[in-house]
Amino acid sequence: MAGKDGRQVTGRGGRRQAAEAHARRKRNEEQRARRGWRLWLRRLFIWSGALAVLGLLFVGLAVAFAARSLPSYYQLQATQTGQTIIVRARDGSEIVELGPSYGQWLDSNEIPQVMKDAMVAVEDRRFHSHFGVDPVRLTGAIWEGLTGDDRIGGTSTITQQLARNVFLNSNRTLDRKLREAVLALAMEAKFSKEQILELYLNKVYFGGGAYGIDSASRKFFSHPATELSTAEAAIIAGLVKAPSRYSPTADVDAAVGRASVVLRLMKEQGRIPQNATVDPSAVKLKPESGQNSVRYFTDWALPQLDLLLPETFEPIEVWTTLDVGMQRAATAAIKSNTPNGAQGALVSLDRDGAVLALVGGNDYVETNYNRATEAMRQPGSAWKLFVYLAALEAGYTPDDRVVDVPVTINGWSPRNSSGRNAGEMSLRSAFAFSINTIAAQLGNEVGFGTVASMARRFGITTPISTFPAMVLGSSEVRLIDMTRAFAAVSAKGNSVEPYGILKVTTGEGEVIYQHERARQAQLVPDYVAAGMTDLLQTAVATGTGRAAQIGRPVAGKTGTTSSNKDGYFIGFSSGVTTGVWMGRDDNARVGGLQGGTAPARAFAAYMRYAVKDRPVEQFETELQLPEWQMEPDDEQLFGEPDDYYFIDEQGNLIEPGLGQGGERGVPFPNEGERGPGDFDRPRFPQPVQRDRGDDNQAASDDFLNRATGSGDNRQRSAPPNTAPTPIPPAPRGPSPRPIDY
Repeated sequence: MAGKDGRQVTGRGGRRQAAEAHARRKRNEEQRARRGWRLWLRRLFIWSGALAVLGLLFVGLAVAFAARSLPSYYQLQATQTGQTIIVRARDGSEIVELGPSYGQWLDSNEIPQVMKDAMVAVEDRRFHSHFGVDPVRLTGAIWEGLTGDDRIGGTSTITQQLARNVFLNSNRTLDRKLREAVLALAMEAKFSKEQILELYLNKVYFGGGAYGIDSASRKFFSHPATELSTAEAAIIAGLVKAPSRYSPTADVDAAVGRASVVLRLMKEQGRIPQNATVDPSAVKLKPESGQNSVRYFTDWALPQLDLLLPETFEPIEVWTTLDVGMQRAATAAIKSNTPNGAQGALVSLDRDGAVLALVGGNDYVETNYNRATEAMRQPGSAWKLFVYLAALEAGYTPDDRVVDVPVTINGWSPRNSSGRNAGEMSLRSAFAFSINTIAAQLGNEVGFGTVASMARRFGITTPISTFPAMVLGSSEVRLIDMTRAFAAVSAKGNSVEPYGILKVTTGEGEVIYQHERARQAQLVPDYVAAGMTDLLQTAVATGTGRAAQIGRPVAGKTGTTSSNKDGYFIGFSSGVTTGVWMGRDDNARVGGLQGGTAPARAFAAYMRYAVKDRPVEQFETELQLPEWQMEPDDEQLFGEPDDYYFIDEQGNLIEPGLGQGGERGVPFPNEGERGPGDFDRPRFPQPVQRDRGDDNQAASDDFLNRATGSGDNRQRSAPPNTAPTPIPPAPRGPSPRPIDY
């Protein structure tokens, strides 16, 4: 070490001086570091304080503006979120209430104290001490966001929940939470705690469409909220967390378990005595009075309000055509007759088209898919309604003779369900026993396009094939459309339009919609409808539909698709037309399912109830044929048989001894030689009177026999026990696979 004179200093004293100098330097450095930290902390504090002041100023301004824009307390009282729709049956009884349901508004002093305590205990224990946002719960929310700890409960206070329910949505976003907090602070600044709790208890959603404790109490316990017991209050308070999960009507055990949690919290917070004994499982719940199958009807009918009514948000009452007793009978008939693993559907129409009952499946809670109005399935032989209507309109009568023989049409050879051919029979018997070969011959004779047009005429709206197999029901249809078609036959050939809404009124009873009966159109002549009714009646009396008999006249038709995938029975009696379908949603085979078994039995079970109060009606099946179908000897032959000329299809006279076109020796064509397009013309030439010019016979005996119908010339197919009869080809195309009967 250097001394004062510049010389090196050594020894113990020099080392001590060096250590002291080093210590001084270290202390100086530490002091400078502490001064730097204090300066940084001071700056941080100043900036934080400034930011906090700015933040508080911003929040204060936001709260002030929000408070100024908030509706008044009385405006919030009158505000409802959504439209209430009460649906009534045809007798005026209420069958279902849809949309939000509001009970009586209860002032704070009318709300039982136990209800207030239960709600505060489970939803916001510091409700009376915070200012709209609970700092403790807010800290928990921040911690949850940082750690992802799922054990942290909900963070919204009662005031925040009220703000969200009234002004916001339920999106879990930071923006929504910030706005919710600002609105909660504004509400705390504008309203008292009692007013906020009153608004909350009258507006919060409790499940089942019930808004407010009075609506919930009436729905679940059948009495107003002013009479709530401690256990009932605990059940209602427990619903707010998850109304659908803890609803007593959905899961009683879950509701009771949640109520037990509420009661425990009330004891812990000193809101009820520790030794209080409350058993929520002993609460008597209101039984569910509605039929869940009614929802199939309302799902079909209520969307029509969008077309029937102007836009409105006020509560309305919808008076429908539904008969509660018939709906119950229809539900029971479907449930008790549908095979295991299958679904069933039923539509029942009054004579004017009013829907009396509608069942779209076995259980609406299990599946709300409406098979009565939405499902498209093959109708099987029920489709033969249109084939025979076309044939009757073309000139056939129920007594006409036809022959069941093997046939081939454009490479397609239909078979009968029995696998045999019965030979000659009447048209009536062919329909009653659902002979496929006869339907194929008729369809080919009148034209497959004609059959399709007939189906369109009678209300079938789904795509229709015109390949030969269409006569056996290969085109898919809706049950309600098929039922409508049969109802038109019941209405003597007049159109029928299904409808379900009679009128709509406001809550005060003002009528804002009234159903007006649709104009009817004559779809087929009345004699065609009478002939079709004759055939349908025989199918039930002696044919495939015998299981549908109910002790009074019934007309109807069975339908079964290949591999027993679908079974139909559709028929009418005493002005009520009912269609039944059964099958599986996955289109799989149902063992033993045929239209004449389970569907026909379900039809009979329902119809016995549906027509029990209606008079027995006999069907009008007497054919009043038009003049062109009358036998000449009965209507248009005057004088002696020799005293007439004949008229061809164009109305031109045919002189004696001349055939069509004036060519001598060319006979009038036989019926079997007429093409499908000829059946809209008179079947036989029509006679007119003339003066006797000579005694010679005007035509041959054979010609007269054919013309007057005295000979057996009405056979339209080859005699029985012959080889398959080729039929003139129809438009080419792949023939659908199903063979229906």
